[in-house]
Amino acid sequence: MKVYIVGIGMDGRKTLTKEAEKAVSEAGILIGAERMLRPFADLGKEMFTSYIPREIAEKADSCGYDTAAVLMSGDCGFFSGARKLLPLLEKHDVEVIAGISSASYFCSKLGLAYEKMKFVTLHGRASNIAVNVKMNEYCFFLLGGEVSPADVCRRLCEYGMGDVTVDIGADLGYESERIITGKASEFTDAQVSGLAVLITENSGFLRYLPSAIDDGRFIRGEIPMTKAEVRCIAVSKLDIAADSVVWDIGCGTGSVSVEAAFRCPDGKVLAFDKKPEAVGLTLENARSFGCDNIEAAEGRCPDILTDIPAPDKVFIGGTSGNMAGIFETVDRRNPQADIVVTAVSLETLQSAVSAFERFGAVPEIVQAAVTRTKKIGAHTMLQAQNPVFIISGRLQ
Repeated sequence: MKVYIVGIGMDGRKTLTKEAEKAVSEAGILIGAERMLRPFADLGKEMFTSYIPREIAEKADSCGYDTAAVLMSGDCGFFSGARKLLPLLEKHDVEVIAGISSASYFCSKLGLAYEKMKFVTLHGRASNIAVNVKMNEYCFFLLGGEVSPADVCRRLCEYGMGDVTVDIGADLGYESERIITGKASEFTDAQVSGLAVLITENSGFLRYLPSAIDDGRFIRGEIPMTKAEVRCIAVSKLDIAADSVVWDIGCGTGSVSVEAAFRCPDGKVLAFDKKPEAVGLTLENARSFGCDNIEAAEGRCPDILTDIPAPDKVFIGGTSGNMAGIFETVDRRNPQADIVVTAVSLETLQSAVSAFERFGAVPEIVQAAVTRTKKIGAHTMLQAQNPVFIISGRLQ
């Protein structure tokens, strides 16, 4: 059986390509969500309404036609259901026909080039908005579920980016199409219903990946903080990927959480500390630096580490004597996770090494002894910081 997976563009007819039009005309049956099928009701073809890949595949298997067309909104290669459907149609002759995506359509309306734009889907997600805007001049957000344009604008304001320019597009390609532009702060209560997308334009975006951020830039209290040079080494040892899930145990002021968050804009950082003041400071610094992919919770580890996403990377800055239990939890949740421990005492060093060795790992140990200068009158004096051990490795 020939199965076409067809990207029908914005409205299903006006933005339909000639190739897609031919596939639709050849098909004995049209399959797709109700919104996808509605524009083709006048063709008199059998229609099967579903957006669930398994149901679509089962219908294709049993429909009895030589040719079927599965209709997808926009372009089949842009946050499309085609990705999950294709493996279920392996026994058929499948051809994917590209359509006009919401991104290309909207950018053409705005006169924007999009080759350097960061694309983010918020279908089923509510995080990773501010951090991506912070790190990119242009971001395209595909909205869905419960996330509205007003939600995005409120998040940007909460994380100090209310002056960022936003372009909101609703019902693109339809008669009710609506495009509005302004500052994020102007649209926190915007009533935009229907299908929507949003582009941010941030002229003040970060042009570098923050590392060894100056200690003075963090909101401080009486809570200990991992200092810049040690933080730089520790975070680099974690090899954080763009979509990593990072645990920051004993987060303190959240300085490690912030630097980790910039390295996983498509992932998240889960920060923990037994002191409520530390959790509060971590969240304050997350907002100050625009990192909404940081979540912080108060509690003792490993007790609090059970009902959360498993980690890819783990930083341990404080254990309250529970090093062995934390390692056991990490091994149970993901034995392939990379772990970095910082220690200022020989006892903590020994505890970390023993924990690694218990799981058959030989950790790398680095001692960092940092000396800074301080101007006193006409003289420049040297001020030595406490030496810190950085212990890193993987359990298996």
